[in-house]
Order: sequence, then structure tokens, then C-alpha cells
Amino acid sequence: MRVWWLAAALLLSGCATTSVPDPVQAALAKAGLPAQSLGYVLQPLDGSRMALSRRADDPMSPGSTMKLVTATVALDKLGINHRGRTELLAAAPPVDGVLQGPLILRGGADPDLDWPALWWLLRQLRESGVREIRGGLVIDRTLFNPTRFDVGLPPFDDAPEFGYNVIPDALHLNGSLLDFELQATAPGVVARTLPALPGLNVDARAMTLSTRLCKDWDEDWKRAAVQPAGDGWTLTLQGAFPAGCHQRAPLQIVDRQWLATRMVRQLWTELGGTMGPGDVEAAAPPGAVVLATHRGRPLAEVLRGVMKSSDNALTRLIYLQLGAQAAQPSEPTLQAAERVVRGWFAGHGLDDRGLVLDNGSGLSRSERISPAQLAGLLRAAHSGAQQPELLATLPVAGLDGTLSRRLKDGPATGKARLKTGTLRDAVGLAGFVPDANGKPWVFVALLNHPEAAAKGRPVLDALVEWVARQP
Repeated sequence: MRVWWLAAALLLSGCATTSVPDPVQAALAKAGLPAQSLGYVLQPLDGSRMALSRRADDPMSPGSTMKLVTATVALDKLGINHRGRTELLAAAPPVDGVLQGPLILRGGADPDLDWPALWWLLRQLRESGVREIRGGLVIDRTLFNPTRFDVGLPPFDDAPEFGYNVIPDALHLNGSLLDFELQATAPGVVARTLPALPGLNVDARAMTLSTRLCKDWDEDWKRAAVQPAGDGWTLTLQGAFPAGCHQRAPLQIVDRQWLATRMVRQLWTELGGTMGPGDVEAAAPPGAVVLATHRGRPLAEVLRGVMKSSDNALTRLIYLQLGAQAAQPSEPTLQAAERVVRGWFAGHGLDDRGLVLDNGSGLSRSERISPAQLAGLLRAAHSGAQQPELLATLPVAGLDGTLSRRLKDGPATGKARLKTGTLRDAVGLAGFVPDANGKPWVFVALLNHPEAAAKGRPVLDALVEWVARQP
């Protein structure tokens, strides 16, 4: 094993720094981007040709290609069958259908804990004979340290209410999102939440009508004003909404603790149960008994959707699970996750110098990885036991996921499997591209430039097609 990796390292260290291929240079010129903005490593997996590279060892902003790091390490360290779980607990078993103390809802990084799953948890409890909970509700998020990473953290951009910006915690109930239904009418915009929640008032009277297409409804969206109102909230929606449009959007506007407790209480009441006052966030006591359980899908299944759609929140949840599994007492979960990733790199003979980890999703201004490091990770993944699972997660050129509208009519269509990455100043593609003879190449291409998101994708696509045409 060590001999093989030494050979791979020698191949990469001896890679040729080449001039940019003509079709790629033409794409750069058309976009008005300098060649220095592009870094790549390209090589057949069998090592039959020297690696072609540019800026191979420069740490670069990867965008969501960083998800390859989280996915690869998680498949190896957590295992393909790893499953998050959610539990209902109590300090003592119920007696004659009554819980004398509180009901405890403990989050276990369950990626599938939506409203129906919460209903099913409570239904299990109700059908076991419990009808009365006298001590209120306790929500336990202590799987991660700290329990709420989102509190006090500056927003990534000016749209923190949208799903891609959700910072998960161990409960991750419905992704911390609530559906908002917006309807343009003759007088203006009306809005409601689904489900409707007592104590939550949505006011859309401040919104105006625009002439945009309905598909661009969020272009004129402005952050909602949130004001406490008794034991609930008043949400004042702002901005403009297209005339004639009807849209349902999952948004992160309502405080997640309030949302979780209100949903549990509403569902429990609908199931015919009663619950006393007093809702808190706290750890379950030692020896608490499990009353009902919900388990998420196995990791390999979850990752397919995560990688195809480039789901930031679930990637961050998986990255935190890496830390939670390895954390020492009182060690911050993110610190433990970084330790696991760097240990994985070291265990596979990969240099981690210049690697900067933040949240594992690539939705970060600070994360950095070099093309050579990402290429080394892909080589290790392709030779590892979880290769089929990782390959199944990657978008297929021109067919699905974030590549469904790219590379649709060319030599890579239906063949290349690549993770995309996009920030305003960074775009990337990384994965595997077969050449004209069907021989798979490791492909890593990162482009960093202030206009990368606006102009960089055609450059990367040209490089993919150049590899796919190689004899």
C-alpha cells in the first residue's frame, strides 16, 4: 500500500506544468479572465501519462468541490450505513399514561427529521398509551459542542433566511425551515405559513408587485422584519413579488427553538395528548429512558442527494458528525472534525499543508485546498472500498444534479462525474472524466477570480471536453 502511494506521489510531484490547452485558452479569452486564475491537475487514473497541472500546489478557494473532502472522509470514517437518529425520552417511564416530568426531544443529527417524521415519533408515543405530559418539553441538542453554532455567527451573505444558508444543529428539525406560501393578488401580496401555527402572524402588506418572471421571484426579496408578539411572533415581509405569481418557499425566518416547541405541542394536541407548561433547551438526564425513535437513511443514501444538489446544510451536518464521533470531552465539535480530516489525509500519505477547513461544505470565504490535494483525495477515494458509493453521488455531465444544464452536448455528456462548486469569486469542477478511449482521468479544476461565478463556468467546461477528447 505504501509503495503504491509513493509511486502516486512521485507522479504528482513530477507533473508537467503545461501551457493551457488551446480550447481552454480561447474560453479564457472570451470570458476576459487571466490564465493565472485557473488551477488544475489532470491525469489518467492508471498513471499512464504524466499529470498535467497548473497552480497544482496553490491553496485555492474550492466552493462546493470541498464537499468531496467531507463525503470521502465520512464514507470512510462513519461508514456507508451510518444513520442519524432522533429520540423521545423521559427521566422515568410513564405510569398509567402519564409522564410526571418533561418529554425530552433529543437530536442525533437526523437528516430526515421533517414534519411527518416528528408526527410519527409523537404518534408512537401516543399509541404506547401516553396521554399526558406534565413537565413540558426539553430539547436536547448536546450531540454537538456548542449546541447552537448559528447563535452570534455573522451571516454568510445578505440572504440568511434561504435554505442554503442554514447552519445546522443536532436536532435539524425540518432543516430549521418553515414553508411560506406567497400569492400575488390584485391589491397586493398575501402570505401564510404551511403549516399554520398559533402565535405566528405573517404580514405581507408592505410587499409590492413587480414585473419579473415568477422564476425570479426572489430577486427583489428583502429580509423580513421579525418582532415578538406575546408568546409568538409577527413577521413583516418586505420587498417585491412578481404579479400573477404563486410561490411556496422554505425559509429560515422563525426562531428554531420556538418553531420546534410549537410544532411538538401542536402535533401532540392534534393526537389527543396534553402537555404542561415549561419548555427549555437542556441535556437529557443520565439514565433517561427512550420512548420512541426515528432513524434517518444510511449515509450513502443521504450523500447521493447531498452531492447531486450540493446541499450545504446537510454537508455541514455530516461534517459535524465526523467531529461528534471523535470528540474528546469538552472538545469543540468543529475542532474534532478538522482533526479527523487531517488524520485521514495523513493516513493516506497526503500533504495537508495549506489546507484550510471551516465547515466542510465549501460555503465559506476561508476554506482552501490545492488542486493537487483534491486530486490526491480523489485517487485515494477511487482506490478505496467506498468507491462505488462516492461515484454514485457525483452529478453526471448533462444529465442530473448541478450538471443537468451543463456539458449537455459533447464528448463528456453522460460520462463525466463531477462535483461542482460556485461562490461569487470561485468556481470549480472535480471528479472523474473518461477520455476518448473510456480511460478515467482524475480531474480537478479551480478558478478563482472576482468574476468567476459570472464568467468562469465555460472555461471549466472547455477543460472537461478537452480531456474527454484525448486519445
